[in-house]
Amino acid sequence: MEQSNKQTNRPPYGIIAVLMIGAFIAVLNNTLLNIALPSIMKDLKVEPSTVQWLTTGFMLVNGVLIPVTAFLIQKYSVRQLFLAAMGLFTIGTVLAGFAHAFPLLLAGRMIQASGSAIMMPLLMNVMLTSFPIEKRGAAMGVFGLVIMFAPATGPTLSGWIIEHYDWRMLFHFVTPIAILVIFIGFFMLKDKKDKVDIRLDFLSVLLSSLGFGGILYGFSSAGKEGWDSPQVYGTIAIGVVSLLAFILRQFKLERPMLNFSIYKYPAFALSSAISMVVTMAMFSGMLLLPIYVQTIRGISPLDAGLMLLPGAIIMAIMMPITGRLFDKFGGRLLAIIGLAITVITSYLFSKLTLETTYLHLILLYTLRMFGFSMVNMPVTTNGLNQLPARFYPHGTAMNNTMQQVSGAIGTALLVTIMSNRAKTHATEIGAAAMKHLTKQPTPQVLAEMKQQIMMKAMLEGINDAFYVTVFIAGLALLLSFFIKRAKQAEDPGDTQTISKKVTGKLAEN
Repeated sequence: MEQSNKQTNRPPYGIIAVLMIGAFIAVLNNTLLNIALPSIMKDLKVEPSTVQWLTTGFMLVNGVLIPVTAFLIQKYSVRQLFLAAMGLFTIGTVLAGFAHAFPLLLAGRMIQASGSAIMMPLLMNVMLTSFPIEKRGAAMGVFGLVIMFAPATGPTLSGWIIEHYDWRMLFHFVTPIAILVIFIGFFMLKDKKDKVDIRLDFLSVLLSSLGFGGILYGFSSAGKEGWDSPQVYGTIAIGVVSLLAFILRQFKLERPMLNFSIYKYPAFALSSAISMVVTMAMFSGMLLLPIYVQTIRGISPLDAGLMLLPGAIIMAIMMPITGRLFDKFGGRLLAIIGLAITVITSYLFSKLTLETTYLHLILLYTLRMFGFSMVNMPVTTNGLNQLPARFYPHGTAMNNTMQQVSGAIGTALLVTIMSNRAKTHATEIGAAAMKHLTKQPTPQVLAEMKQQIMMKAMLEGINDAFYVTVFIAGLALLLSFFIKRAKQAEDPGDTQTISKKVTGKLAEN
């Protein structure tokens, strides 16, 4: 397949299938790790604010590298990029699988992320250029079904592996599959790319890395260092200044690394904003729930994975259905219904107790995932539909970048809120408990009291973090009322469009 922005008569199903397998492995690896976080905390003796770097660090690398993918997609063939992405992902997987210290595990995750950062924008761009607008919703729905099968099976598979083996087996399990996918891609992908005379602006890469990296690092450090730490507000300030310089430079370049002019298309700008806010809200459940059910409630990893299974299955089943509904009704109605469900379930999750039943958690999480299934794909596809075809690489890169950045910020913010509020609640609960003591407790009783206080404080911290997601999801719901069905805009730089305009003016004269 020549990688261009021209629509082909017959979509390259072989290439799409190979890319989907690669993307599935990358998503599966992420969902496997979520359930494992409490086990990793215990084994490597790290705190929640530290272990969250396995998620945040992954997204940080994605946030830094994804802006470069728009350039890479235009410069190199699908085959070259796929093999490079899967190669990096496999190297990171092997390294993480043999890690016996947290820094080594984190390094493996970040190398994995460098491969994943290329994979998803590459697949999205091939999908956009392969299907016309009227069939794109259904195509994206099938894509969503395949990709969401990973979250459907990942948590349960992860729980079973952790109960019977060491958490490192999660990586050893993925490694042979990733190697097999590389071999399939090597022999199946035969597309060639005409030589394109574009060069990467290294100053843009530097400013982008400092910008996105500084902001993400600052937010991620806040949980451990506190918001008043120079390490936190200093790196956020450097990130903001660098990001502004990066954006200004993109407007001056003839061929920008990440084209911010696509935000002049209102449907895309709105969809990008909603996606960012929704991603922040979605990560709360993925990160906070495993900590709650395993650390506080003592539920086994397998049962924790089974708890998330119905929600993931519902989301996977709904993807093709939502795609067809989007083609018929557009994204506005779906987004409003989905986000209303998200707001309600987020509020109910902020009322967790030490006695909340297992069935209640399953039903609530399943309903929340049902809500999310009606938001992500319709909102994103509607925004991309307005872009002229030559902006697809920039649109997919921008969407993926902003989602990774918002996901990392949301994760770091919610973990920080959980940690800080847990400390506050621990002080308050401890003070109240000491007032009711009539005599000096024995060391054993004191130790038990301390453990109960910390459990209760962490529970309240998780509830507070979920309560914040109510307002985050509420903002997305408010924005969704402004969604309109998008039509592809004329490309002012396209020679056919210019020719039509000139012909029209001549005819008028």
